[in-house]
Amino acid sequence: MDPILLGKGLTDDVPVVLLPKYGNRHGLVAGATGTGKTVTLMTLAEGFSRIGVPVFMADVKGDVAGLAVAGDGNAKVAQRAAEVGVAGYAPGASPVVFWDLYGTLGHPVRTTVSEMGPTLIGRILELNDTQSGVLDIVFKLADDRGLLLLDLDDLRALLSLVAAERKAVSAEYGLVSAQSVAAIQRALLRLSQDGGEGFFGEPALELADLMRVDHDGRGVIGILAADQLILKPRLYATFLLWLLSELFENLPEVGDLDKPKLAFIFDEAHLLFDDAPPALQQRIEQVVRLIRSKGVGVYFCSQFPDDVPDDILGQLGNRVQHALRAYTPRDQKAVRTAAETFVPNPRLDVAATLSQLGTGEALVSTLQEKGVPSPVQQTMVAPPRCRMGAITGAERAQVRAGSPLGTRYDHAVNRESATEMLAARAQAAADSVQAPPAKGGGAGKTPAPQEEGGFGKAVSDVLFGNGRRQGVIEASGKQAARTITNQIVRGILGGIFGGRKR
Repeated sequence: MDPILLGKGLTDDVPVVLLPKYGNRHGLVAGATGTGKTVTLMTLAEGFSRIGVPVFMADVKGDVAGLAVAGDGNAKVAQRAAEVGVAGYAPGASPVVFWDLYGTLGHPVRTTVSEMGPTLIGRILELNDTQSGVLDIVFKLADDRGLLLLDLDDLRALLSLVAAERKAVSAEYGLVSAQSVAAIQRALLRLSQDGGEGFFGEPALELADLMRVDHDGRGVIGILAADQLILKPRLYATFLLWLLSELFENLPEVGDLDKPKLAFIFDEAHLLFDDAPPALQQRIEQVVRLIRSKGVGVYFCSQFPDDVPDDILGQLGNRVQHALRAYTPRDQKAVRTAAETFVPNPRLDVAATLSQLGTGEALVSTLQEKGVPSPVQQTMVAPPRCRMGAITGAERAQVRAGSPLGTRYDHAVNRESATEMLAARAQAAADSVQAPPAKGGGAGKTPAPQEEGGFGKAVSDVLFGNGRRQGVIEASGKQAARTITNQIVRGILGGIFGGRKR
């Protein structure tokens, strides 16, 4: 299978390629702002698509959407393609499907509360350990009582149930405090205000729809509109982590293939690891390490290579490092880190070159035959065939209208779940309490309370009481009984103790 051309090596004057059979060994694209990372990602996505590999990536700045539209035939771009050695270069569009958690710039992306699970939802809601423990109990209670958790309304209904039965739930599952329940409810309110309401529900996203191939055999590129989503970094990172986890849990083991089944590009990757607890970071490391054998290649994109923890950085076999500006001590450390991660090239001073790379140039090392990393090359990155920039609203609407997935995802479905089930049970309980007495005649039938009324009932209540308060006759009788009893007791006690002398 033809390799993916990434660019031309300026160090040794050789093509720099990514071999498809090592595309599932993951990768890293790093570099300072404005150095050409996005163009590299577009070239990489186009390359995978042309060999029949589906791609999923986020559009953080709005310009990745240009993959859906052919380039404008700019003379400088054509000259660059000729210098790099792109065979048969011509402007062209890639097959694209737009997705959007908010459902405005693409097909809505939904999942159910149950599928997301308490751990990731707790991370979205920024819960502490105690509150996360309460959320675990809520999910366990839903399972035990056969209640479906599909959307946020279902989760709110379960929280209300836990609050109402807090003592019984605490006795069976562990201590649940009213403060923890209230904190989770407030966090859900914030998530709803941030636009997360529409993310939970049905129809849920099916992984097969992210791994489509068009009629020409090209892999479909799924682009997630993230220019607004990135403003909610926890929601953005947790969604992509959930999607990666779903792929890991549901795809079968396939071993080493001629090409990946899916290329997953994770832009702004540092958001995934910021403030991640050790258990979650360990989970991420496990997924990245093992998902390779399921045919998925994960490509992280960030400014600095040390944005990715060392345990995960060591799993990334394909590296593209754009320029780093060593203005601060952090930048200088990042330059040293990047230089140390490459296989040395005797003809190249990596540390010195890193701060001198121009836009569209990068240091590249990929896995070659037998999985051996190639010596690092200063590379002129190949230009993509698509538009390198944003698209218009009309162009986006045209692409979306031609998508075969609109009829499946564009309209939400609200089937019976925990909210409706709990409401039905509450109504049934209320009906059983208010049910009228059994039908039947007879002279001895006692009139129902609603059959009595008027002045007679008022007089009866005053004289005899009504079950909630005493009547006059009942009160008088009790007072008389207490007076007689007291006299008898005083008489007996007086006789025992000799009485009072006169």
